[in-house]
Amino acid sequence: MEDRLEMIFRLQKLLDEDIMERRHLEFPYEVWMQKDILACMDELTELLNELNWKWWKNEKPLDPGAIRGELVDVLHFFVSMCLRSGMTAQDLFDGYVAKNRENFDRQYGRSQKTGYEVNSNGTELPGK
Repeated sequence: MEDRLEMIFRLQKLLDEDIMERRHLEFPYEVWMQKDILACMDELTELLNELNWKWWKNEKPLDPGAIRGELVDVLHFFVSMCLRSGMTAQDLFDGYVAKNRENFDRQYGRSQKTGYEVNSNGTELPGK
């Protein structure tokens, strides 16, 4: 059975290739990344708009389906950026695991990076 992240990468690669071929799109790497970043930011804005952030506007009931849909849209463009950068699903997984470990180490003062440590009661350590 295919790994789920591997499947996401494979399906996104197929979609990207299909769109590029049918629409005759050719851009340099830097332009593709700019376009994907802007598209990702637009999807994040659409997600934000689902979350009643506008204090000057009447709140509407949250739509969990729309929220999840926007998160999936963000993932599409994020995976496109990974693919364009030569990352595989394994590269993303390995990078995530390493960074997650580092983030925990930072929170517990076990990292070379300082300024993240907290006491057991949740407050910042003085002088850190």
